[in-house]
Amino acid sequence: MKPSEIIALLPYSKPFLFVDGVNSISENEICGYYTFRKDEYFYQGHFKDNPITPGVILTECMAQIGLVCFGIFLLKDELQTTKKPQVALTSNQMDFYLPVLPGEKVIVHSEKEVFRFNKLKCKVKMLNKNGELVARGVISGMLKA
Repeated sequence: MKPSEIIALLPYSKPFLFVDGVNSISENEICGYYTFRKDEYFYQGHFKDNPITPGVILTECMAQIGLVCFGIFLLKDELQTTKKPQVALTSNQMDFYLPVLPGEKVIVHSEKEVFRFNKLKCKVKMLNKNGELVARGVISGMLKA
């Protein structure tokens, strides 16, 4: 399955799509990226005169790349290309280390811990363009083809 096919199956659209591309993917890990555009809707109020990307949005970006894109790849043999998979985030634990500013590109790496009965649990980390750790944690979710 090609990265463009995975992205086409995501159950999200702008302004809530936080995946620009997938660099690499295998049965055990995925690496993808997103650039937070300067005109993203959430910068208007977070924070006034000093915009930074909210942690919940960073978590969502990590979940979309590190859990949903990855899960679509892992379920590729069961998926119908005309129907988007159903996804439910079941848990996450994140630690944040650096802010992400408007216009900044981030890279998400995700490593599979467990994939059983359509439940995927991954260790994820987000890096900035300098390779510095922005956030890391564990995300779990259920996927249905």
